[in-house]
Amino acid sequence: MPRLIDRITIDPEQCGGRPCIRGMRIRVVDILDLLAAGLNAKQVLEELPDLEMEDIRAALKYAARRLDHPVMVA
Repeated sequence: MPRLIDRITIDPEQCGGRPCIRGMRIRVVDILDLLAAGLNAKQVLEELPDLEMEDIRAALKYAARRLDHPVMVA
């Protein structure tokens, strides 16, 4: 069974190398922006019909992992 994070693809030739969903031109940040604007998951799926619920979960998981890193204080 594929992991959620495997739905995130990064291709330097696509969307400026930004993380996208399953090789499509739907960026992780596009999903996050819609959620931050107040849309719920069902509304995001209506707005971006090529997405699946697992894609939204993968985008959230990817963002959480990118932000969860130690900060070194000098």
